[in-house]
Amino acid sequence: MVRFFGILIGLFFAGMLFYSFGRGAVEYISNPPVETVEHEFHKEAKEVSFKSDGPFGKFDKQQLQRGFQVFKEVCSACHSIRLVSFRNLEELGYNEDEVKAIAANWSIESPSIDPDTGEAATRPPIPADKFPKPFANDVAAGAANNNAIPPDLSLITKAREGGAAYVYSLVSGYSDPPANLPEANRPGTGLHYNPYFANLNLAMAPPLTGTDQVSYSDGTKATVPQMAEDVSAFLIWTAEPSLIKQKQTGWAVLAFLLIATILGFLSYKTIWADVKAEKKKKEA
Repeated sequence: MVRFFGILIGLFFAGMLFYSFGRGAVEYISNPPVETVEHEFHKEAKEVSFKSDGPFGKFDKQQLQRGFQVFKEVCSACHSIRLVSFRNLEELGYNEDEVKAIAANWSIESPSIDPDTGEAATRPPIPADKFPKPFANDVAAGAANNNAIPPDLSLITKAREGGAAYVYSLVSGYSDPPANLPEANRPGTGLHYNPYFANLNLAMAPPLTGTDQVSYSDGTKATVPQMAEDVSAFLIWTAEPSLIKQKQTGWAVLAFLLIATILGFLSYKTIWADVKAEKKKKEA
């Protein structure tokens, strides 16, 4: 009896599943999705490769330092990397004194109150501190950015479809709206056209504007594509600083599994060779 009811319940759920699938298929065929203007003009992320790509990829510390320079001089006015500590920059090749000098360019809000002004006091950061936010809260951030709140960039290359290629395309992909773009989809006041953004218009002004915007200490020419690639590479690191170690660990695990498999196979052949020989003797 229990088995009978179990079968009935199973058939019921299977029937509901097929009914839902069939109904959805009929609905899709009878009312196919209509392509919107955003779909028509939206572009896929540009093809770009990074030195950290692939199973053998490695971080280029010089490029990461250039990317951090772009973030510091351009992006940090609006965006934060709140999951990164100043001392983490030592992984990019900066020494302790350089990290302290970098930290000195920021200020950290103290829980105490300045008795003279009544405002929150600040203190110089130490290497253990996280990078502070550029705005006190979301209200201040929205007020300074046409009511758009700039996202934290710590995990941006993992949080957006396309990853670093999306970031690269977005910051280097601003352009004038095409002539055939409907008026309703043209950027309004305070908005900027970017075909790599989901709805084509965003509040962030073009962050990278020209070759004189950043002066790289290693002599690399700071073109817009170069700066976009460098800052994207830096944001790959902020999102996954242990990426290279994970790859190295993966190769070590694969090597171990390969050796263990070979040893297991040889052990199998050795053990069963004696068993088979003994069996043949008995059969003879």
